Amino acid sequence: MADDELPFFVYGTLRPGAYNHDRFLAGRIGAEADAVMDGAVLHDGPGYPYVVPAEKGRVTGTLLTPAPGSYGELFGLLDRLELPVGYERVAKEVVRERDGARVLAWVFLAAPDAPLGPVIESGDWFDRP
Repeated sequence: MADDELPFFVYGTLRPGAYNHDRFLAGRIGAEADAVMDGAVLHDGPGYPYVVPAEKGRVTGTLLTPAPGSYGELFGLLDRLELPVGYERVAKEVVRERDGARVLAWVFLAAPDAPLGPVIESGDWFDRP
């Protein structure tokens, strides 16, 4: 993996076990690790969540490292999937849970015009009401 090929932090329908994970990511992921992003709040949305930076808050998700040779394809696919529906891709620091390592990763945050729903207090899309 090249130095500028950051992993992706996913927190909603792209997480392992969620419906878009197998649909879009099968065969393209080399490693998955539980992770959290501090300084963010999770909002419900129209069938998928949005993350908004905040002073306090923590969002639960998964750090995805693309399989060798699949970075460019995955990068383009995720941009085409996420950017048109109210996300912006930014590099943010997340914490890998197994070892506490701080990792710079691509995260899709809510764009200014995203259709935000209520806050998901748990910060975990899998633990929403």
